[in-house]
Amino acid sequence: MYRDNSQLNRRRFLSNFAFASTAIATGVGSWVIPAGWANAAAGPIKVGIATDLTGPMGYAGNADANVAKMVIKEINDAGGLLNRPLELYIEDTASNEAVAVGNVRKLIQRDKVDLTLGGITSSMRNAIKDVIVSRGKTLYIYPQLYEGKECTPYLFCTGPTPAQQCDEFIPWLIKNGGKKFALPSANYVWPHTLNVYARKVIEANGGEVVLEEYYPLDQIDFSSTVNRIISSKVDVVFNTVIPPGVGPFFKQLYEAGFLKNGGRLACVYYDENTLGINQPNEIEGLASCLDYFKALGPEDPVSAKLQAAYDKQFPGTFLFAAGSAATGTYRGLKLWEAAVKEAGSVDREAVAKTLDHAKIAEGPGGPAEMVPGQRHCKMKMYTAVSKGGKYEIVARSAGLVDPKEC
Repeated sequence: MYRDNSQLNRRRFLSNFAFASTAIATGVGSWVIPAGWANAAAGPIKVGIATDLTGPMGYAGNADANVAKMVIKEINDAGGLLNRPLELYIEDTASNEAVAVGNVRKLIQRDKVDLTLGGITSSMRNAIKDVIVSRGKTLYIYPQLYEGKECTPYLFCTGPTPAQQCDEFIPWLIKNGGKKFALPSANYVWPHTLNVYARKVIEANGGEVVLEEYYPLDQIDFSSTVNRIISSKVDVVFNTVIPPGVGPFFKQLYEAGFLKNGGRLACVYYDENTLGINQPNEIEGLASCLDYFKALGPEDPVSAKLQAAYDKQFPGTFLFAAGSAATGTYRGLKLWEAAVKEAGSVDREAVAKTLDHAKIAEGPGGPAEMVPGQRHCKMKMYTAVSKGGKYEIVARSAGLVDPKEC
């Protein structure tokens, strides 16, 4: 499932992208969704989405673009913003930073968007943020969970940070797994920075890190690592290995008897999209901590309504899921909408000032609010465990969790 989704080509994009019928191609990797009504004297407000429609992160980027389409349509159906329609511009960042910089420049220089939202990996955010914020003088919202420490002016983050994912999750893992942790990791910025924070929380709660290793992103043979995990009697594998390596790694751990012997898998980016990488028995009991899980539906009518609306508009393999930034995309656009309404303008300075304290009463997983002066978002957090290929929620934060950033 995952490898299929990651190998999108342009033809498959055109056949699967849920709003291709209404999108107008304006160049390679460029799409515009017209506002649908044009009787506003001031013209449309332009929203730019820069995300990975193709390449290894295409499974997430297409979902994020779908969410943007859903939210923009909802706003337009309700009368737009400031009596103006919203027009959606989409650029494919193609899971490739070199390609992304040129395509994002189109949003800023050619399309002159009022907001840019997107980027999934931290390397992508770092590649495009200067084009948007410094050179383009445009507001930027980054929607993905990440390693923290992004404090660039005019850049707002609407996904979970290490504090939000670790402060309650790791004590839960120690109680429901054990004290001996392994930190197998992909060798790039997110795992390195997250592990520094995770180690502090592990040790502060009486746990111990017995293994911390970093591997090339394309590594798929983990036999020596698995042997060390088993021989060290590790209780919890706190994983930040990413695709394509994560599937083989979890399978090799399973075959070595890690789960059978009582081991616990943990991975904070694992959502409903990534559960399908392995057979359910190979990751039984895997725990994750995110701002939303589909299993919330029965207890949260708003989340259930949003999920149903997305599934109806965009059936298929591009799922509405937290680890893929879809929830951060929804949250980011709705917080921006609230900020624009308060500012009475789309001017960057004015909106940045109101976005600094913007709040929404409803959203996937619950309400959310920006922390003044931090440009990061408070949100509810949930711990869930994989059982038979689906998540069951086992713990919830008492309220909105502080990002502890900037």
